[in-house]
Amino acid sequence: MTTEREASSGAVTGAPAALLRAEGLAVFAAALAAYAALDASWWLFAALILAPDLSMLGYLAGPRAGAFVYNAGHTYVGPALLGALAYGFSAPLAGALALIWTAHIGLDRLLGYGLKYSAGFGHTHLGRLGRN
Repeated sequence: MTTEREASSGAVTGAPAALLRAEGLAVFAAALAAYAALDASWWLFAALILAPDLSMLGYLAGPRAGAFVYNAGHTYVGPALLGALAYGFSAPLAGALALIWTAHIGLDRLLGYGLKYSAGFGHTHLGRLGRN
C-alpha cells in the first residue's frame, strides 16, 4: 500500500508504475527483435548491454551531478538521435549501438530503475530503490 508521503514524493505508484514497467518490457522486447533483424553481433550486445551504467560514475562528483549524468545516459533521447544518425548515414554499427542502448533503458525500467532525483541514487521517478 502506498502511503500519502510516498504518493507525494514525485514517484509513480500503483497501476501507473506497473504500466511503466510493462512499457519497459515492451521497449526491451522491441529493441531485441530489431537487433536480431539487424543481424548484428550478439557478442557486441553482451559486451555493451551494461555500458550505459558507466554514467553512474557521475556520482563521484556528487548526487546532483550524478543524477544529471545518469539521467542523460538513461533517457531515450540519446539512442533515438544515434538511431536517426545510423539511418540517415546508413551506419549499421551506430544502429546496433542505439538498439543496445535502448534495450538497456527498457530493461532498467522493467526492473524498476527509473530516472534519478538529486536526493540520491535510490530516489527515482519509479519510486525508492529497494521499496518496490
